[in-house]
Amino acid sequence: MTDAVAIAIFVGAYVLIATEWVHRVVVALAGAGLMLLFKIVDANDAFHSEEFGVDWNVVFLLFAMMIIVGVLRRTGFFEYVAIWSAKRSRGRPFAILTTLVLITAVASALLDNVTTILLIAPVTVLIAERLGVQPVPLLMAEVFASNIGGTATLIGDPPNIIIGSAAGLSYLDFLANLGPIVAVLVAVFVFQSRWMFRRSLVSHPDRVEELMALDEREALLEGSLLPKALSVLGVVTLAFALQEPLGYEPSVVALLGAGVLLLISGGDRLDYLRDVEWPTLVFFMGLFVMVGGLVKAGVIEALADRLIEFTDGRLFLATALLLVASAVLSGLVDNIPYVATIVPLVGALAAAIPGDTTVLWWALALGAGLGGNATSIGASANVVVLGVAERAGSRIRFTQFLRQGLPVTAISVAVALAYLWLRYFAFR
Repeated sequence: MTDAVAIAIFVGAYVLIATEWVHRVVVALAGAGLMLLFKIVDANDAFHSEEFGVDWNVVFLLFAMMIIVGVLRRTGFFEYVAIWSAKRSRGRPFAILTTLVLITAVASALLDNVTTILLIAPVTVLIAERLGVQPVPLLMAEVFASNIGGTATLIGDPPNIIIGSAAGLSYLDFLANLGPIVAVLVAVFVFQSRWMFRRSLVSHPDRVEELMALDEREALLEGSLLPKALSVLGVVTLAFALQEPLGYEPSVVALLGAGVLLLISGGDRLDYLRDVEWPTLVFFMGLFVMVGGLVKAGVIEALADRLIEFTDGRLFLATALLLVASAVLSGLVDNIPYVATIVPLVGALAAAIPGDTTVLWWALALGAGLGGNATSIGASANVVVLGVAERAGSRIRFTQFLRQGLPVTAISVAVALAYLWLRYFAFR
C-alpha cells in the first residue's frame, strides 16, 4: 500500500511539473508534505537521512557557489567575459554557442557540472542581451554539454563520486574509460545543436557592430573585490580537484570559500545573499524528499531487482539494460538519489556475473549522466538553469526542455552503447 501511495504522489507531482499548472516549487513542497503526511518518510528521514531525505551536501554546495557567483557578478567580471568571448566569435550566434558548449563541457569535467553552470549561465544571459537573441537556446545547449562533460571524471558529476566510492574507482579510472566517449559525445552534440537551435541562432548585424565597438575592460569595476573573488574561486576550484587527499566534501570547501569571501569583500554582505536562487534550493529540498519516499517504499529497488532477474548472467545484456534503464530513470528522477539507490544492486549484479564486470559501473555512470539531459528535473544542473532563465525573464518550460532533451539523450545513449560494445565486448 505504501508503494502505491508513494507512486501516486510522485506521478501526480510530476504531471503538475510537466504541465506547469502549478509552479514547480509549490509542487515539490506539496509533494514532500504529502510524503510526510502519509508517513512514507518521517521527519528523521527527510532531514537527517542521506538515503531518504534532503541531500544537504548538494544544497549547501549550490548555496555557497551561488554566493561566490553573486560576489563575482558585482565586479563586472561576467560582463567582461561575455563581451570578450562574443567579440572573439565575431558575434556569430552558432560560433558563440559552440564556444560556450566546449568551455562548459571541459569545465564540467575539471570542476563539476553544477558549479560550471552557476559560473557560465550569467555570462550567457549577458551575451544574449548584447546580441539581441533569446538566452534559452544557449542555456539549454550549455546544460546539455555540462551533463555530458561532467560524466568524464570522478568529480565532474555528483553520481560519479558515489559510484567511485562504492566500486573503488579512481579519478584516472574514470578519465581513461569515460573520457574518450565523452569527447565523442561533445562533438556529436555540437553538430546536433546546429540543427536543434537553427531557428533561434539568428544574427543581427546592427547588434554585432555595437558589440564589436565595446571595450570589455570598461565593464570591470575598480577596486580590490575582483582579485579577492577570483583568488577565492581559484582556491575553491583547486580544493575541488584535490578533494580526495584533502578529505573535505565539495560542499564544505564551497561553504568555507563563500564565508571567507563574504568576510573580506566589504560592503553590504546582505546584497550578495539576495543573488542566491532561493526557489531553486527549495525545489531541490522538496524533490529530494519526494524521491526519498519512492526509495523508502521500495519502488526503485523493485525496478532494479527486475533488471537483475532479467539479465540471468549475460554481461552485455546487463550492461545495455543498465545503461538504458539508468538513462530513463535518471530522466524521471534526479540522478543523485537514483545512483545512491542503485549502487548496491549494481554491486550485487557485478558479483553474480562471471568475468570483468567493471563495465557495469561505466554503464551506470553514462546512463545516469546522459539520462539527466532528458527532462528539466533529471539533473541538478538543469534545475539551476531553470532558475537562472526565470530570473532573466526567459522561462524554460518543462515541455520545451523535453522536446530538446529527449533527442540529445537518445543519440548520446545510442553512441555510448556502441562505445561500450566496441571497447569491452567486440574485441575480447
